[in-house]
Amino acid sequence: QVQLVESGGGLVQPGASLRLSCAASGSINNFYAMGWYRQPPGKQRELVADITSDGTTNYMSSVKDRFAISRDNAKNTLYLQMNGLKPEDTALYFCNLQRRLPGLRYDYWGRGTQVTVSS
Repeated sequence: QVQLVESGGGLVQPGASLRLSCAASGSINNFYAMGWYRQPPGKQRELVADITSDGTTNYMSSVKDRFAISRDNAKNTLYLQMNGLKPEDTALYFCNLQRRLPGLRYDYWGRGTQVTVSS
């Protein structure tokens, strides 16, 4: 069993920064990747950034120069530093842990933290 709990969301003005945190607990060893997804109002969930177990990072193009994903293995915590926030970054942000077996993928999700960017 895996538990993921997000925190750090809020209402901010355009240009502000936020840092999201995801505290992971349970059977979190041997994962393929951890990441952040977001779901804007009325839209599909999309990958924002992820980091594999060997530290390789991947970002969606619209956040690549503004967001940074990182992981503190000692604290079992995943972070997303978000700078230069824009109104289009408004969404419910979810933490994800992914496991892979040959031909299979398992996803675990947190409940999400709301980020609203508005003047």
